[in-house]
Amino acid sequence: GSLESEKQQYIIHGGKTPNNELSDKIYVMSVVCKNNKKVTFRCTEKDLVGDVPEARYGHSIDMVYSRGKSMGVVFGGRSYIPSAQRTTEKWNSVADCLPHIFLVDLEFGCSTSYILPELQDGLSFHVSIARNDTIYILGGHSLANNIRPANLYRIRVDLPLGSPAVNCTVLPGGISVSSAILTQTNSDEFVIVGGYQLENQKRMVCNIISLEGNKIEIREMETPDWTPDIKHSKI
Repeated sequence: GSLESEKQQYIIHGGKTPNNELSDKIYVMSVVCKNNKKVTFRCTEKDLVGDVPEARYGHSIDMVYSRGKSMGVVFGGRSYIPSAQRTTEKWNSVADCLPHIFLVDLEFGCSTSYILPELQDGLSFHVSIARNDTIYILGGHSLANNIRPANLYRIRVDLPLGSPAVNCTVLPGGISVSSAILTQTNSDEFVIVGGYQLENQKRMVCNIISLEGNKIEIREMETPDWTPDIKHSKI
């Protein structure tokens, strides 16, 4: 639901537990009622059929809206290497998930994967922004190459009566960042704070992202006066 709408739902997918277990569960949380400052939530687990995304963490899940319908979109993340490749020394080794796009119909519990030629490498801890029928993927970390490429992808999802159509466009002007925080400041504007630009180099620059029509603009904003503990810490 939009920020202004009465009914909003929150999607939770995947994650990694302190016991190094990965989850492939998907949950839908919604507000049941608000009463005297007390808010009651309902959390429902959704069972999926079809191309179910493997258990993962460091991925993104967004909602897109097209022709009066909605879909969840799962992309990226990391998972354990296949059991056939595991050894005692590498039992908890992880690898980037294949760069497939998963469309998840939360109403009917169906999931379908799409392979797009523009997405060649797996990515984790990227930034994703969803708006109407479009998702923008920024930055991310490629574990296989140990790089944070300045990615900027536009993924558009069309939901006609028949089969969905998914296409990807590589855009210029991306930024190199992973594990950043994304905050929406108004309907067309977002702010990126924190994260990493190199393995041991925090990203002290902040960015404003503006969306207008089919255009996306990323520009640096005035850097906050960081506190000493933020300036000097390693994370």
